[in-house]
Amino acid sequence: MKSFVNKLKEQPRYSKAFEWAKLVSITGSVQVIVQAISFVSGILVIRMLSTEQYALYTLANTMLGTMVVLADGGISTGVMAQGAKVWLDRNKLGTVIVTGFDLRKKFAIGSIVIATPVLLYLLRQNGASWIMSIGVILALLPAFLFSLTGNLLEIVAKIKQDIAPLQKVKVFTNIGRLALLALLIFAFPFAYIAILASAIPQLWANMKMRKNGAQYADLHQKPDPHVRKEILGMVKRILPGAIYFSVSGQVSIWLISVFGSTSSIAQAGALGRLSMILTVFTVVFNTLITPRFARLPNDSNLLRNRYVQIIGGLFILGLGIVGLFSLFPSQILWILGNKYADLTSEVVLIIIGSCLSLIAGCSYSLYSNRGWAMNPLIGIPIGMMAIVCGALLLRTELSTLTGVLKFDIFVNCVAVLVNVSYGLLKIVRSRKAGNA
Repeated sequence: MKSFVNKLKEQPRYSKAFEWAKLVSITGSVQVIVQAISFVSGILVIRMLSTEQYALYTLANTMLGTMVVLADGGISTGVMAQGAKVWLDRNKLGTVIVTGFDLRKKFAIGSIVIATPVLLYLLRQNGASWIMSIGVILALLPAFLFSLTGNLLEIVAKIKQDIAPLQKVKVFTNIGRLALLALLIFAFPFAYIAILASAIPQLWANMKMRKNGAQYADLHQKPDPHVRKEILGMVKRILPGAIYFSVSGQVSIWLISVFGSTSSIAQAGALGRLSMILTVFTVVFNTLITPRFARLPNDSNLLRNRYVQIIGGLFILGLGIVGLFSLFPSQILWILGNKYADLTSEVVLIIIGSCLSLIAGCSYSLYSNRGWAMNPLIGIPIGMMAIVCGALLLRTELSTLTGVLKFDIFVNCVAVLVNVSYGLLKIVRSRKAGNA
């Protein structure tokens, strides 16, 4: 049997399949471990924090995602696009990464200035004292800064497809988070402790990724004006959409925090933890699929075939996951504990919205990392129209968790249609440009 497999590997038509199977199995299995550890950490937080504290934790993590999107503003996409052009040159790749860091520092300051007052208002609106609110914000800042640094450092490993060290760092980082959380959360069941326990191990991860990335990119280079101009060109096209998506992407939490109750925020956050299963596929996708799609030659037929295959695979994956949650909602909710056991219909709704969001996000990742960016004058009005239409259709239900989850599904349906269509349109136009 072993000799038969070795013979197959030697044949050109099968060798590529074996290579992909090996990459996916390694990356996928590690991501299962990483997400399993992260999932246990999340369940520990859900079970140990009171409903009120978990609501504050959910608000803080929602704002963290918004802050990261605002501080990135398309920088990481620009770095990936520019880095993919010079990935064989250590000095040039280092220049791209360093320039990205220089830009991101400035964007991070702006993100903090904008997001902090909003978070403070929402925390106070949902019953947090001044001391608790300040504690949550102070804990959130290192989590924000460490996350930004890690996102850029990962690009080197992804471009070079040096996956094993990156996955090793992720495993040990999540083990560190779980261990630190277990040490602290039982004695101090507060939202800011849970946030801080998740942030500290990321500092260690950044140090390891910087050391590994130094093999392939000289991180002692100085920022380059030309590279900065190229990245900023991408940022100008992406930033307006990033600002929009930083708000609309978490619209369900924002709506509940304004119109709903503290318990509804906690329920939405707890159900969101169950959709973490999709993070496995997102990380595998962005680690293996996106960089390789970005490196494909400008052959429109090849691009179209790969794009259709990838999107089709994502739809099949989404249907399978939704089917699983529909068949076993009570068993899945058991994981969250008795406080959330009656959310059987809500858990199906949130996984539908999450699967649609996965497809929309992956299609966006595919085309944006080839340097294609939708004109914000087109994308944002369409997105705003979807939000307005969804709000009008469900206006009597937006104060309930079920209504907000239906609204989220409607908005994500529009996002899937827009992103998938735009990717195909750019591929078709690239063919016409090539024939001209």
